Amino acid sequence: MNSAKNQLPGFLLADLFKNSLVMVEEAQKAEKIVPKQLTMPEHQWYLGSNLRKITLLVKEKEAGYLPDDSLQFLSSILGACKLNLGDVAIVNYYNDPVGYAFLKETLSPGYLLLFDVTAKEIQLPFTIPYYQVQPYDNCSFLRCPPLDTMLGNSQSAKLEKSKLWLCLKNMFSL
Repeated sequence: MNSAKNQLPGFLLADLFKNSLVMVEEAQKAEKIVPKQLTMPEHQWYLGSNLRKITLLVKEKEAGYLPDDSLQFLSSILGACKLNLGDVAIVNYYNDPVGYAFLKETLSPGYLLLFDVTAKEIQLPFTIPYYQVQPYDNCSFLRCPPLDTMLGNSQSAKLEKSKLWLCLKNMFSL
């Protein structure tokens, strides 16, 4: 059997392993690189108990998980959905930039809500516009703008809240 016939072309290998291949000069030693999403964070990296397998990904620079006003708003939205913080896992992507494969392995989400996080950032093979429920891999995805755009009583905040509520009613059959 000719082994040259069974080799994949270089461009295909590079595409398949784009997040784990390392080009090494001859003078350098190759080191094994383990991407972050394959390692377990050494600290408590999500808030909540994840009882209902609902993951909320947020991107908050100034907080461990969420600022108090955003957490209060999120708690009220969850309450309207007959859920609470024990039902979900809140992950701050800014502090722990994990990929979908890691989330699926560790949290097994049936629902994944992305607040200010793109599908590309968590290494999904597609894009999701705001407020569109997207099924994929036995999970329902919903991408939304940052939570702080929904805070307050301005007309734009009310509009964002209503868009989110309509999607959540659809997702959770309320």
